[in-house]
Amino acid sequence: MRWASSLHATNRNPLYSRKKYTTAYSVHNPLPVEFGARPETDRALLAPEFVRAVSSSNDEAQTQMTEAAYHAERITKAKQSRLKPSLSIVDYRFGAMDPDFAIRRDGYHVRLVHDDMDGVYGKISKLIQRMYSWRGLATDQPAKLSKHAGQTTLAACKGDLLFGTLTVGIDSPRGLLADTLYQGEIDEARSNGARVCEVTRLAMDPSHSSPEVLASVFHLAFMITRLVHHMTDLFIEVHPRHTAFYSRMMGYEVAGPERICPRVGAPAVLMRLSLEHAEHEIRRIGGNASSRDRSLYRLFFSPAEQDKMLLDLQSPRFAV
Repeated sequence: MRWASSLHATNRNPLYSRKKYTTAYSVHNPLPVEFGARPETDRALLAPEFVRAVSSSNDEAQTQMTEAAYHAERITKAKQSRLKPSLSIVDYRFGAMDPDFAIRRDGYHVRLVHDDMDGVYGKISKLIQRMYSWRGLATDQPAKLSKHAGQTTLAACKGDLLFGTLTVGIDSPRGLLADTLYQGEIDEARSNGARVCEVTRLAMDPSHSSPEVLASVFHLAFMITRLVHHMTDLFIEVHPRHTAFYSRMMGYEVAGPERICPRVGAPAVLMRLSLEHAEHEIRRIGGNASSRDRSLYRLFFSPAEQDKMLLDLQSPRFAV
């Protein structure tokens, strides 16, 4: 299996952008059924010490606040704003990623989508609308996707053609988007010490996708959630007819009952994946496509390839 940590630059295609950044990267079926954004702003919840630190170019100021202190301050601010405090709140400074990171595999590539790629976000929105409408879902998908701290969007492309996408969301005081329907179930996980995250806005054009593409996208999502942000549990909302697929292919378990999602007018079921289980399966059969195991993990990258990619993913390049 071939992969590369970066793409060639062009002046025309934002999917191949090589612009370098001076700050840490932060961005905002089968069938997740979530759209829309929450009205609260992340910045209003940020501890003032953290705002000053990340706004300063002084290296000493940027390291004044420890992760533990920041977590405590975020929880306090969440309580004051009448948002439920989460036990799994993370400091996004400790999850810096290279915005130009990408993997290349058998004629396609999967990369991070960053804030300077507005044209790509428009393509992603149109892809989601097209795929959901094709399945008979009534979406209210906006022309431009909302972007929040803790969200990382991935794009699967063949050259200039964007044919797949997925967004990873890390828990914060604003909660997960899955909290809209399943806050009780997710709060229970939080109260038991889980560090929770979610997959949303998954869309794949079947004329260009394959099980290997899906495995590549989900493996990168695993790396971001488990290996970068150290999350323990990954949630996803899927159509009831897709629960067997997620259970059989990746080890997801049903975590919430069927409910109607008003944004798409379709039923949804909450599913939960132990990222410890996913990590074990990658070590067991990752990169072994010839395995008789029917799990999607056999199409993931091998542990050695994963380790090399993780080094590249966590080595952001800075402008001089």
